Amino acid sequence: MRIEEKGECASIKHLIFAYYVTGHGFGHATRVVEVVRNLIAAGHDVHVVTGAPDFVFNSEIQSSRLSLRKLVLDCGAVQADALTVDRLASLQKYSETAVQPRDSILATEVKWLNSIKADLVVSDVVPVACRAAAEAGIRSVCVTNFSWDFIYAEYVMAAGYNHRSIVWQIAEDYSHCEFLIRLPGYCPMPAFRDVIDVPLVVRRLHKSRKEVRKELGIGEDVKLVILNFGGQPAGWKLKEDYLPSGWLCLVCGASDTQELPPNFVKLPKDAYTPDLIAASDCMLGKIGYGTVSEALAYKLPFVFVRRDYFNEEPFLRNMLEFYQSGVEMIRRDLLIGHWKPYLERAISLKPCYEGGINGGEVAAHILQETAIGKNYASDKLSGARRLRDAIILGYQLQRVPGRDVSIPEWYTNAENELGLSTGSPTSQARESNAITEFCTDDFEILHGDLQGLSDTMSFLNSLVELNNVSDSEKNNEKRQMRERKAAAGLFNWEEDIFVTRAPGRLDVMGGIADYSGSLVLQMPIREACHVAVQRNHPSKHRLWKHALARQNAKGQGPMPVLQIVSYGSELSNRGPTFDMDLSDFMEEGKPISYEKAKKYFAQDPSQNWAAYVAGTILVLMKELGVRFEDSISMLVSSAVPEGKGVSSSASVEVASMSAIAAAHGLSISPRDLALLCQKVENHIVGAPCGVMDQMTSACGEANKLLAMVCQPAEVIGLVTIPSHIRFWGIDSGIRHSVGGADYGSVRIGAFMGREIIKAIASTRLSQSLSTANGVSPDESDNDGLELLEAEASLDYLCNLSPHRYEALYANQLPQSMLGETFLDKYAGHGDTVTVIDKKRMYGVTAAAKHPVYENFRVKSYTRSS
Repeated sequence: MRIEEKGECASIKHLIFAYYVTGHGFGHATRVVEVVRNLIAAGHDVHVVTGAPDFVFNSEIQSSRLSLRKLVLDCGAVQADALTVDRLASLQKYSETAVQPRDSILATEVKWLNSIKADLVVSDVVPVACRAAAEAGIRSVCVTNFSWDFIYAEYVMAAGYNHRSIVWQIAEDYSHCEFLIRLPGYCPMPAFRDVIDVPLVVRRLHKSRKEVRKELGIGEDVKLVILNFGGQPAGWKLKEDYLPSGWLCLVCGASDTQELPPNFVKLPKDAYTPDLIAASDCMLGKIGYGTVSEALAYKLPFVFVRRDYFNEEPFLRNMLEFYQSGVEMIRRDLLIGHWKPYLERAISLKPCYEGGINGGEVAAHILQETAIGKNYASDKLSGARRLRDAIILGYQLQRVPGRDVSIPEWYTNAENELGLSTGSPTSQARESNAITEFCTDDFEILHGDLQGLSDTMSFLNSLVELNNVSDSEKNNEKRQMRERKAAAGLFNWEEDIFVTRAPGRLDVMGGIADYSGSLVLQMPIREACHVAVQRNHPSKHRLWKHALARQNAKGQGPMPVLQIVSYGSELSNRGPTFDMDLSDFMEEGKPISYEKAKKYFAQDPSQNWAAYVAGTILVLMKELGVRFEDSISMLVSSAVPEGKGVSSSASVEVASMSAIAAAHGLSISPRDLALLCQKVENHIVGAPCGVMDQMTSACGEANKLLAMVCQPAEVIGLVTIPSHIRFWGIDSGIRHSVGGADYGSVRIGAFMGREIIKAIASTRLSQSLSTANGVSPDESDNDGLELLEAEASLDYLCNLSPHRYEALYANQLPQSMLGETFLDKYAGHGDTVTVIDKKRMYGVTAAAKHPVYENFRVKSYTRSS
């Protein structure tokens, strides 16, 4: 309803809606079609602002009451390819599309909204539309299952300090919207205070399954899969043997020039996919609202491949799997055509979604009532106040157990897996503050000691529970998380299992200066990672179906295979399982290079986490000459928070390598193990961390500070923490990653500073020697020359004292420096684990100064304590 000073209302017989559609994907446009169709059927005019092709709307709506205005006011997520979102490009594109021209956009939209005399603005889910409506004095409503502030919040970690204001601006724009019409499969959306839930919004069917198959000339006895990708991976060539015998595949989005095998059928670009989906036996594609909602509505099994950094996916996926409609395919199996085990698994499912599919009709009715004047919002608070309250409410919704808000079961599952309460059985037991009763009736501890650790007791009990999974629980796939099902079939319970524990760590002093050789004080924390490992002869290894099918296809008989299950995998939207042939680590009889291994794991970012675990095997092969002839099964369960700067990755590496070593009878000292684990992170994962994380996890002791000089890893001793002192780590809410842009750029800046200091020292040394001109300098001059000689070959910045730094170098270091300028003047920065970007500007003075003073501060503390 337009907000008029005289309180006039538009006629119920004829309302005008302005409907803004995000530029991201067809899924938004197709669901908008269904809402718009119902609004037009009720006699209203709808102006749709969209970048989608006309046929998306015109194929379903033929009415003069529909007006299409071609305009994109946000860009959504920019995709590097069909399966990968480019996070940096997405933020940059949004800045170019919606931030830089913001003032002109608002002025234009306010003028346009007034010109069409809109009664209500609807957004799916364009942020600036809500702000424009507010400035035009028109009420606005959002209709969506996710919001861009939630999606982009994860992207800013990769962007460093750039674009962080985007998230807050988007959230503030949304706060001007009156309420949210929320679709199933929704993400957390704290910017919206008032919410109305509706059923699935699904396009209606035009033809029956029998009619569609008759038109296509396909009999009921033929198994039909629809390949619904909305764009296919670059360079991908479909082959006849990708499908099981007797199957046909309908291909959406194929290019005009693409040649297809005889068992693949190319569909027209404007084909009406809901009819084709309902006529198929299963669907193969990537998850989006459109594909998931239509698969659920028409009870079609959906074989899906994860998209990287597509942050709405976990919630849609959990809803899909909750209703027994989803089978996940590993990306490499998609690309090499290893489809058979997944398709056969899919047609054995029994989809069971019985919820409503009339969300378009329900949403249209709510929009009509709002435009007439009905007030669904709970108050009339200002946008800023509502945003503040919404953030608080959103935080409570995500964090507080036992809430009285009605949450659907599929969302609760997603919450658990995403770490809103952690999916780790270990941490769940701890959070309940219940001391788990430890029973050894089901297994025997052959070696080692529990050390009285309650989390280790809980982890062992979780293994017992896996062993004791009943047949009825196995069959209750609807309620059992996939990672737990995979773990239940991971081990041979009659054979030995090796269990290790490695804690995270709290940086007390020294911190980011570790790679500059600082003295550091680090404390192990209570939260830890547990890893269970079992080795089996390849002929006795229990393989997952797709791994067995892959091995059978090679025709080489049983070969060593690595299978890993990771609890809490949805915390970072990663795949819960990983498997590989151990022969993939070999090339011409030798272990592959670290660079090749890095590329191997980078092929599929949703499984890149396995580099931290499987990478330990390759490092042992290359550094210690270990050969692995048996298959290996691993279960990883970590309660160390990810992205919080408490060494979650180091704890996984140390626990994994310790377990592998124990299972294979390897004796490795804690220090050496830490250095080997650092190689995993530096060279296979590709994160430029120092060594203190791994050293603390491997060598630290409870209630003591590990004092260590990182040159490279020399333990000075353990400092007992007095009983009256407690250390607390407070979650700032800012994600941290040693692989992120901020960490890497600061490290490069520090190494640049070191090289500049060395060059300055070399010049001063040459000048001093030349000035001496054969005259024997006095003793103080000798000291000065020795210091310059040491500084000219400086190994670590922390070996430079603060007074020398201030006296000789501080004023000669640039505040910042372009990568290209530095490389033109200096041979390199001397860091083997980072690469200088020629086009990037790096801070030098601050990055070089910090480790010099931090090392001095830590030394001063240890001398005074």
